[in-house]
Amino acid sequence: MSSNQWLATGNYFTTYKQEQRTFSTHLDRSIFSFFLLLLFMWPMFFSLSNKYMLVIDNVLIAIVAVIGLNLLTGFAGLISIGHAAFVGIGAYTIASFSQVLGDSHVLITHFWPLLILLGGFTGAIFGAIVGLPALRLKHLYLAIATLSFQMIFEWFIQFMTFFNQGQTIYIGRITWFTGTITRENHYFFWYYIILVIIVLSGFGVRNLLKTRYGRCLVAVRDNDRAADAMGMHPGLTKVYAFALAGFLAGVAGGLHAYLYRGVGFESFTLHHSISYLAMAIVGGLGTLNGSFWGPVAIQFLDLQVENLAEFSAQYLPSSMNLATALRPLTFGLVIVLFLMFEPRGIANWWRIAKSYTKLWPFRY
Repeated sequence: MSSNQWLATGNYFTTYKQEQRTFSTHLDRSIFSFFLLLLFMWPMFFSLSNKYMLVIDNVLIAIVAVIGLNLLTGFAGLISIGHAAFVGIGAYTIASFSQVLGDSHVLITHFWPLLILLGGFTGAIFGAIVGLPALRLKHLYLAIATLSFQMIFEWFIQFMTFFNQGQTIYIGRITWFTGTITRENHYFFWYYIILVIIVLSGFGVRNLLKTRYGRCLVAVRDNDRAADAMGMHPGLTKVYAFALAGFLAGVAGGLHAYLYRGVGFESFTLHHSISYLAMAIVGGLGTLNGSFWGPVAIQFLDLQVENLAEFSAQYLPSSMNLATALRPLTFGLVIVLFLMFEPRGIANWWRIAKSYTKLWPFRY
């Protein structure tokens, strides 16, 4: 490693300990700290309406879910088309307590961090169960297996009277050290909670990838037979990859349940599973920062399409129903364009920008 960790133009590691550092240079650490401080501080200086704070909170929850999906699909190479079902399992875990104990029970309103963790562990259990077919299946056949799980989940929720047949199950307002979170502070409060969970999840996944278990994920993705020959256990690796993805998805589902103060079937359909997969693709499969770029890009695209549809509705006849046509059109077009021209996603643009700033004014 260069002796000057502020102005280093490359990474010249001489020990394994240097290579496993979270931040390669002091400049990287400083930029990350400043950006993180900015994320925590801006709500104190800029007030947004509940509508826009809800959009931001939805983006952050999607980031938590996509981190798990990227761990499964990007790093382990296992295709999943049922990720929204894992998110729904985490949400319906909390909804089950609300059905049994009441939506304002002290366990739900005061011990909500434990319930969110419980939703994550429930998602991990179901993730490990769904991962069992990965012992024998791969590629398209595994994708069909996860799609089957999504269909089973939807059928189960819609026909079970305990889950109100997919209708909304309400959850009471939570309590913090300062008292009950009011409607005015609800979305700002959950912004900070979700942001803390994202930071912890990001550091957790980054440190996991530096261990033997994280390297096993990449090895199994590249060639599971070669990984088996090197002493790894491909089957166990695939199962715990599904379990980790299910855990993060379950946590995202618990956050979704508390953010909306209710759980409904329409938030965990196949459409949402495809959306999560699109976020991972657009952000960049196999990259941690791609899990952040993808949800931001897709949610921003949805907002712009919605605004365009509202603007066009003023000049076009209502029978055209432009909003219904534009959403799937732009959604599919963006995925196809990224797969054709930038298969490594937005994360590759970030990598190029970082390399340019480190090497400037030199070209190589």
